Amino acid sequence: MLPYLSELLAPYWGPARLFSSYAMLATVGSFFSALASVLLLPRLWHLATKDKGRAHAVDSEQSVGKPVGVGIFVVLITAIFLALFAPVDARIYFCFGAVLLASCVGYVDDFKPGGLSQLTLGLTDLAMSIFVCVVILSGYDAELWLPFTSTHFDVPFWLAMLIYAPVVWICINAINCSDGVDGVSGSLSAVTIGALGFILYVVVGDVTNAQYLLVPFRADAANWAIASAIFCGAIVGYLWHNAPPSAALMGDAGSRPIGLFIGMCIVVSGNPAIVFFVAPLLLFNGATGLVKVGLIRVFGWRTLDSIRFPFHDHARKNLQWSTSQVLLRFLLIHLASLWFLLTLLIKVR
Repeated sequence: MLPYLSELLAPYWGPARLFSSYAMLATVGSFFSALASVLLLPRLWHLATKDKGRAHAVDSEQSVGKPVGVGIFVVLITAIFLALFAPVDARIYFCFGAVLLASCVGYVDDFKPGGLSQLTLGLTDLAMSIFVCVVILSGYDAELWLPFTSTHFDVPFWLAMLIYAPVVWICINAINCSDGVDGVSGSLSAVTIGALGFILYVVVGDVTNAQYLLVPFRADAANWAIASAIFCGAIVGYLWHNAPPSAALMGDAGSRPIGLFIGMCIVVSGNPAIVFFVAPLLLFNGATGLVKVGLIRVFGWRTLDSIRFPFHDHARKNLQWSTSQVLLRFLLIHLASLWFLLTLLIKVR
C-alpha cells in the first residue's frame, strides 16, 4: 500500500518518496511489526490454547499451562504489515496464504489433545511445499546457481519441483523440531530469515551485484526481502516475551509457517544448497533427528542412539546446559557459522 501511495503523493509531498525506497520499507516495516508483536501479543494470547506438555521432551513440565500457539498471531501481524509495506506482488500474497494455512494447521495440532498424526502433518507439509514451489516457479524453467562455482544453468520445471519441494519440506520440519527451548527456535529462525533477506536484496535482487558476483538476477527478489524483514521483525517482537523463562510459546502455529517461509525464500534465491549456509544449526538441531528416525525405521541402524535429538535436549540432559546457556550458545554458534559460510558462498565462486 505505501509504495502505491508514495507514487501518488510524491509529486505533491517530497518526503513521500521515502516509501519508494526498498531499504526504507524493509526497515520501517520490520520496526513496526516488531513493535506490534511486543504490544499486541500479551493482549491476544489469552485466546490461545494452553500447553499440555510433550512426551520425551526434557523439562517439558515447565511449560505446562503457558499459552501456546501464539505463533498464529505473529503470522497475522506479519500479514498485516506485509500488506502495508510490501509492493503488490501476487506470488507473495499466494505464498503467504499458504503460510497462514500452515499456521492454522499448526494451531490445530497445538490445540488437539495428542496433536495431529505424523502422517497428516507430513502430507500437509508436502502439499504446501509443492504449492509454494508451483507459485514461485510459475511453470517456468528455473535458473539455478550453486556454491563454489560461477556456472549457473537452467533446469526444467518438473526437475526444479523435485529439487525444491523436498528442501521446503525439510525446512518446515527442521524448524518444528527445533522448537522446545525458550527462545531457541525463534532466535535462530530470525537470524536465518534476516540472512536470506540480505541475500535476496543485496545479492540476487540487485542487478549490478548479481552480475559482479556471477549469480542470476531475479527482479522480484527485493520484494521478498521486504517480506523477510517484516517477518523477522514480528519474530523478534515475539522473542521479547519468549526469553527464558518464557511467558508464551509459538507452538506449531509458529514453527511450521516460519519453516515454510524459510523454504520459500530459498526457492526464490535460486540456490537449493543455500539452506546449508543460512540454517546450519537449525538443520543439525532439528533435521538430524529425522535422519536418526529414518535410519532406525528403514535400516534398523541405531548408531545415533547415544545422542538425543533435537540436539537441544541432548545439551540440557547430557551436557547439563541450562535453558539460558542453550539459547546463548546455540545463537552464538549459529551466528558465527552463518557469517563464515555466507562469506564463502558469496565470494568463493
